[in-house]
Amino acid sequence: MLNRRNLLKAGAVTGAAAVFPWDRVTGGGSASATSSAVEVAAAVPFDHAMPVPPVLSRTSATATSDLYEIRMREAEVEIVKGLKSKVRTYNGTFPGPTIQAQSGREVVVRQINELSVNTAVHLHGGHVRSEHDGLPMDVIAPGAERTYRYPNKQRASSLWYHDHAHHLEDTNVYMGMAGLYLLSDREDQYLPLPKGSYDVPLVIREALVEANGNLLYTRPSDCSNVLVNGKERPYFQVAARKYRLRIYNASVNRYIKLRFADGSPFTQIASDGGLLEAPVEQTELVMLGGERVEVVVDFSRYGVGKSIVLENTGARPNERPEVMRFDVVRRAIDFSWVPGRLSYIPPLPKATVERDFELRTFPAMTINNKAYDPNRVDVQTKLGTTEIWNVKNMEAPAAPGAHDFHLWHSFHTHLTFFRVLERNGQPAGVRDSGLKDTVTLGPNENVKIAMTWGPYAGQYLFHCHQLGHSSGGQMGRIDVVE
Repeated sequence: MLNRRNLLKAGAVTGAAAVFPWDRVTGGGSASATSSAVEVAAAVPFDHAMPVPPVLSRTSATATSDLYEIRMREAEVEIVKGLKSKVRTYNGTFPGPTIQAQSGREVVVRQINELSVNTAVHLHGGHVRSEHDGLPMDVIAPGAERTYRYPNKQRASSLWYHDHAHHLEDTNVYMGMAGLYLLSDREDQYLPLPKGSYDVPLVIREALVEANGNLLYTRPSDCSNVLVNGKERPYFQVAARKYRLRIYNASVNRYIKLRFADGSPFTQIASDGGLLEAPVEQTELVMLGGERVEVVVDFSRYGVGKSIVLENTGARPNERPEVMRFDVVRRAIDFSWVPGRLSYIPPLPKATVERDFELRTFPAMTINNKAYDPNRVDVQTKLGTTEIWNVKNMEAPAAPGAHDFHLWHSFHTHLTFFRVLERNGQPAGVRDSGLKDTVTLGPNENVKIAMTWGPYAGQYLFHCHQLGHSSGGQMGRIDVVE
């Protein structure tokens, strides 16, 4: 457990150059950067009520489109009770405001950069044209602006938008540049799942807040604060009924392993790309940066006056395992239920191309021994082609007792969703259910995924969503040609 005044070693200089690459850690270890003592803020679990990110209001609308405006700017927010932390934001909120979109109706977002750093906005999971994808070199300079168009010609899913400026995406996202994008459709709306105030996002991420309130970007093993919707280990008051929880791992460089402290099960209904075909029962979720999972939890099983803690079994031995606490405070009528059939996901056509990818952290952050070069085409494919990709994490497991966050990878494709066919040579199981755009690979793991490239031609990306890794070069360019 962390003491209220705990000293630890952390990189003294923020930014990717100071923190990455890491040395291979075989014990307690130290960062490759010069380290100094950092005093961690005294954080008491469950001091904060968990907020729900505000919904962004439209600036105007047409017959086919909803228009929004967002200003990227610094703000001071309370992450740890009683302290102010300077963050980089969309519209001054941490996380950014939620955009509610409807399938088949275009969203247009005018992004204005009032920060002192370059930015680029990527709609993670969005099927958009290349010029609106937020490519790393398509930056918005300080004082400039850019308009992004999102056609939303895809199924309902829990998407999110975040920074993607090259060599800055890790720092910018860590400092707050991320927000939710909830895409709905008729199929999802007509299902008898929990709705309205009983449909709640949980944006989970790592942080290190110093005793003076400074939000410090440093090694993932030193980020002992856990934030949910921008607050350190909050509590959330619920009714004794079913809730739909949209869980995001918005961490820059850490995995989480989520379970209820009493080991009780929950029902998974959706993945990155929306609804599963049928619900599955789970007791633990293993998630890395960029992944989303939707679950239904029935809090009536606890009764009014009871509390249940959501914990992270992936926490380090010197960290608190608690993520947040749910307090059941009232009764409520509940007509929601989870049907045995949720959706239909058509099978992919037969693949005509197969490719291999190797992800390495040491001695450099690479894919197939190459660091990202925006001018180099790593993969070229034809629009509509179905491919199988064999992706392998080349890192060996860490020594017992060592932190291993830097040995994990979170493989993400832009433009399209994929299906996980195999994990470590075995058919994909429950953890890889549904349509995915991000898949977790632990040390020495490999996955076989299949996707059809489209619906647009143009330049896109594939990369590790450990953003320290992608910022360090673990990213590739794919050109989809007609």
